Amino acid sequence: MTTDSGSQDFEGTAFFKASFKGATMRSCDLSGVTMRSVDVDGLDIDGPDLLFGKLFVNGVDVVPLVVAELNRHFPGRELQDAKTPEGLREAWVAAQAAWATTVTDTALEMIDAHVDDEWSLAQTLRHLVLVTDAWLRGGIMSIEQPFHEIGQIFSGASDMGFDMSVFRTDEPPFEDILEVRAERQQMVTEFLAQATPELLAEERDNPWGVEGWHLTVGDCVLVILEEEWAHLRYIRRDLALLA
Repeated sequence: MTTDSGSQDFEGTAFFKASFKGATMRSCDLSGVTMRSVDVDGLDIDGPDLLFGKLFVNGVDVVPLVVAELNRHFPGRELQDAKTPEGLREAWVAAQAAWATTVTDTALEMIDAHVDDEWSLAQTLRHLVLVTDAWLRGGIMSIEQPFHEIGQIFSGASDMGFDMSVFRTDEPPFEDILEVRAERQQMVTEFLAQATPELLAEERDNPWGVEGWHLTVGDCVLVILEEEWAHLRYIRRDLALLA
């Protein structure tokens, strides 16, 4: 069961002998939280920005250990921090090869299956279409309306004032999803084939309209790569659970 706690703020609150057993926290700010003498058996943490901070377990910053283990499980993931055109091209090839294996190996009856509130494989591929549209077509190419209607927008986008009418509300055929996904993958491939160090260093506006947050073209490409590997990890995790 999912319960929306609204705008409740527990900042600075101390909990003593409280039970959070089986609780689910999504899009919550847990930065700086201190836990002492806690039972964490089965605790499942997923932080997409883990790489940019620290996570201490029994006094040890485990972030480098987590990163190394993820790279071991996902060969090619270690290339996602590339900075040169050649490195980014190699990183993109590795990410797409990993995705091709997952899509090919997934049985048709599993493409719409999902775990709880997580996305299915079909929805995940639709979201990656949106990622490419946002960061390549919108962020890098500055196309005014970069989104394909088949894209899967993130939760809460309507609350941010995003025009949801851009996207279709039905479930498109998987063949259509694969076709659009392939088109977007080719767009990235063609862009990287022509990328130069000078182009990667050019500055762009944030495609989501966040004021004061500017990125380089290279940064936009890195976001695409991070999203590709993150969602591959999510879907492989969920498919394993469903199996």
